[in-house]
Amino acid sequence: MSLRLWGCFFALIAVVLGAFASHGLKEKIPIESLESFQVGVRYMMYHALALLLFSVLHESAPRMQLWTLLLFGIGVLLFSGSVFLLSTQSLHQLKVAFLGPITPLGGLCLIVGWVLQIIHFFKT
Repeated sequence: MSLRLWGCFFALIAVVLGAFASHGLKEKIPIESLESFQVGVRYMMYHALALLLFSVLHESAPRMQLWTLLLFGIGVLLFSGSVFLLSTQSLHQLKVAFLGPITPLGGLCLIVGWVLQIIHFFKT
């Protein structure tokens, strides 16, 4: 699948979840949890836009596109996904405390993805 498709998908989900947080969660979860939820939304949107940008910049580098998609895709799913579930735990009553260590793993994937971008730009 393409960086553009995943970039658009993550951007769409970020907008939907951002609106949901602003209108549907504001009165239902503590402010700290709402702020955490919004951090997940922001990181998803930042990386959606990065995927769209890199789809153009790496157009002639399919291997780089694959690594970018894997690292940013997994990073967004682990980081933002765990933040969403952890911050809404009071609503869904699922035991998701085990996700606490998953969040930094997602962040690490995002960091490695950015380091890869820097290395690639120095090489080219």
